[in-house]
Amino acid sequence: FGAPHVCRSYCGNVTIDYPFALQPGCGHSGFRDLLFCINDVLMFHISSGSYRVLNIDYAYRSITLHDPHLSTCDSIVLGGRGNGFVVEHWRAPYLNPSADNVFMLLGCSTQSPLFQGFPAGNHVPCRNVSGMGCEEYYGCQGWMDLGLARMGLAYGTGPPICCALPFDSIKSVNLSKLECQGYSSAYTLAPLRVSGPSEWTYGIRVKYNVEASNDSFCKACEATGGSCGHDVGRFGQLCMCGTWNSTSNCDTVMKLSVGGATSTMDHLPGSLIATIAFWLMSFRM
Repeated sequence: FGAPHVCRSYCGNVTIDYPFALQPGCGHSGFRDLLFCINDVLMFHISSGSYRVLNIDYAYRSITLHDPHLSTCDSIVLGGRGNGFVVEHWRAPYLNPSADNVFMLLGCSTQSPLFQGFPAGNHVPCRNVSGMGCEEYYGCQGWMDLGLARMGLAYGTGPPICCALPFDSIKSVNLSKLECQGYSSAYTLAPLRVSGPSEWTYGIRVKYNVEASNDSFCKACEATGGSCGHDVGRFGQLCMCGTWNSTSNCDTVMKLSVGGATSTMDHLPGSLIATIAFWLMSFRM
């Protein structure tokens, strides 16, 4: 019988489906306590803060986030108010900004870990990502509104006021630890090519991953009318089948009676069934 789509839900115009969920026990355990629906606004919460979810692309396996204190071309936000992006260590295998997402760190101090060894080592990690970088970003209206024209942002002898890099090179955009005043994040929508930073797509695009074994389990579960979930205590995989849960799928189950109590078990190989039956008979003798 199963329980088709018992875990699927909606928040505003965003569909919430595996591996994400709003209900306890639904979805993949690596994504638990991640999404919250508040007044039809879907929010994403990790250790660095809360972000509005703009989109979940299940085909591309990406989720697009908005930080209200993220700098754009029109508005440069300083004062360390932005979230940055710091994911919990145990979630790291499942969530990482996509490779074409550039982070531009703004107003970082000369003591920032980004510039360790500079200028003696003459090495700064800043570079363009997917054709996006600080050289173009310096031409944005937001800098002029702050009274900083392009020439006033010249590299000079100190570290740059803007440092662009991919997430993979630092693994964590923590504005406090990096001693930065703000940040911007943008990503490309290949094969679309835009003319400059005023047309970049601003936001944080995060790629999500689940293990191949979880994918196989979920497909088998859904094929039998179940919904993919997890044990809230042990975090193991569960197929939710309406009034009961399975560790495989919602096909016919075998019931064994032990001491008058009935326990439900998933399909077992014949040899294992024979072993259990022999053990039960021995136990009763």
